[in-house]
Amino acid sequence: MRLISIARLRSFWESHAGSDSEGSLRAWHTHVNNRKVEWQSWGDVKADFASASIVGSCVVFNIGGNKFRLITRILYASQKVFILKVMTHAEYDEEKWKSECGCLETPPAKKKNVYRTATNGNATKKRVRKKHGK
Repeated sequence: MRLISIARLRSFWESHAGSDSEGSLRAWHTHVNNRKVEWQSWGDVKADFASASIVGSCVVFNIGGNKFRLITRILYASQKVFILKVMTHAEYDEEKWKSECGCLETPPAKKKNVYRTATNGNATKKRVRKKHGK
């Protein structure tokens, strides 16, 4: 999987020095960032992290023996994990993160590909990306 971005993890463990978050977050990062990890579905995530949860469009990981929460969005097709927010368990319980991370919002519609036949008589098709609203 490809992680985007470790900067949020680093920022959290630097601002919470002495909380043992660095080791736990680095261990999670090392595991998920391994080229051999190729999650294709929620079942694959759950097999690696039994305590992970789905909240809307987000996946929430319990880190450091449930002391910390890591909010992510996983795009299985492109093998990307977006790190949205890292917080303490107490901050997680306030539930502000749900709106901050957009976990419960409807995802934007996918862009449609439109295929057109060439007007010069050729049987080839040209791929054109249709813009939203047009």
